[in-house]
Order: sequence, then C-alpha cells, then structure tokens
Amino acid sequence: MRITPTTPAALAEQIADLVAARPGQRVRVVVDGAPPTAPQALAGEAATLLRLRGRDVVLVSAADFLRPASVRLEYGRTDVDMFLDGWLDAGALRREVLDPAGPGGSGRVLPRLWNADRDRAYRDDYRELAGDGVVLLAGALLLGRGLPLDLAVHLRMTSAALARRMDDHERWTVTAFERYDHERDPSGEADLLVLADHPERPAVRDR
Repeated sequence: MRITPTTPAALAEQIADLVAARPGQRVRVVVDGAPPTAPQALAGEAATLLRLRGRDVVLVSAADFLRPASVRLEYGRTDVDMFLDGWLDAGALRREVLDPAGPGGSGRVLPRLWNADRDRAYRDDYRELAGDGVVLLAGALLLGRGLPLDLAVHLRMTSAALARRMDDHERWTVTAFERYDHERDPSGEADLLVLADHPERPAVRDR
C-alpha cells in the first residue's frame, strides 16, 4: 500500500472530486472519525466546495441523531457498550436522511432530529434535496452499521494518538474506538482512508 501526504484542504477537494465523478445523481457521503480528527470540519469544507460546483448539499451531523438521554445513559454516562452501539439513532438516520436521499427516495430529508444538549427534538423543517444533491454526514462510529452510503471517508487515528488528543471528559471513549477498529473494520469499509494521527498533516493510504 502507498501512503501519500496531503492537507485538509486537498482532502476536501478529493472528496468533492469523488462526488463530481457521479453527476446527475444523489450521493450520500459519510466522513467518519473520532472527535480529534475533526470530521465535521472536513465535511464542512467539502460542502463549501461542492456548493461552489453547483451541487445542492445538506450537511448532517451524527451528533444531531442521538437517542434521548434516558436511553443513551441508561447504564451510566461512561458505558462503553452503549456508546459504541446504543447512542446513535441509526434507524432515524436511515429513515429521515439516508433512505430519502437514496435512489428512488423522496429527496425529503431532515437535517437535525435531536438536540442532545437540551435533550429534546429540534424543530427543523424538512429539506427537498435536488436530484443531484449531496448528503454529507459527519461524525464518529458510523461505519460497519449497514447504513446505506455511496461514499465512505474514514479518518483513522491510532489509540496512542487518541489518548493524547482526546479531551479529558471524553478519554473514556478511547476503548470504544479501539473496539470499533477491531470489530467493525472501518478502514476496510472506507472508499477513502485517511491516516489522521496528525490532523493538520494527514495522509491518504491507497489500496
């Protein structure tokens, strides 16, 4: 395998190019990575570039599709099993975003569902996604769930780097990300694998 150094800006361009290679159709893209890899920032840059190229884009954060606190925190605030498998409302994400944005879907997508900070639903309106529109979904622990996706970008950070870069209150999640790597193999599922131990100096690993 070949490892090619790159930059965050060039990565965003590469994602935009991958989408542009699918003209005239809706594309569902996931940018998956632990918080220190900043998947939302990369997805946001790619969204800006795609809009400049004339594509309709809906940017979705997985953090806005979490389950209510009564479900997420049923076994405590630091339960690794629940964090890995029980925090994300994957069914709602499929129903409200990914299925409607897919082939034959209605195109009617909901950008945000649940405000985890306030533990109540957002009051967002649905968006009508154009026939060649793009959904950019950003967040963590999103691959290996069978979500319907067209392009997958995985920002891989080693356990040692995660432990160094994770905020103190989130350090307990490092074990979950280690399990995610081993149990779900996001690197193997990704169309674009980014080595992100140093997010400011990433590298792309070619298959």
